Amino acid sequence: MNNPPAGVDRAAPVVARHELSIKAPAAVVWELLTDVSSWPSWQPDIVSAHAPHPLTPGATFHWRTAGLDIASTVYAVEAPRRILWGGPAQGITAVHQWTLTSSGSAATLVATEESWDGAPVRADAANIRQALDESLVQWLGHLKSAAETPR
Repeated sequence: MNNPPAGVDRAAPVVARHELSIKAPAAVVWELLTDVSSWPSWQPDIVSAHAPHPLTPGATFHWRTAGLDIASTVYAVEAPRRILWGGPAQGITAVHQWTLTSSGSAATLVATEESWDGAPVRADAANIRQALDESLVQWLGHLKSAAETPR
């Protein structure tokens, strides 16, 4: 992997960031986020997901959402507090970061931020920003629900 990004692309035409407090330990939230193959079981916007290898830098996983087949490459992992992945999909280059901060033993502040660049993004940045914002808010909500539901 040549020069992977160290974080989201702050110069991209679309950058979105959201955070949410989840009443669950960071380890529980981390397990949900990094068990890619289980995403469809708690994240209804994801149709399929498969990670053939552990999520380590350079590993690629595949998932389908909003009619897009996406191959994401893991750029950085600092378990259980940060993961960064991204890649191209239909002319859009995305970089997505999740950061988990423990708030006591039974709560976690989860921040997610994502940058998008590419011709389709530059052509309609306002609408694409809105769609990305809505997607991140929904993803956080589904993550919160899954993490806070007793298993």
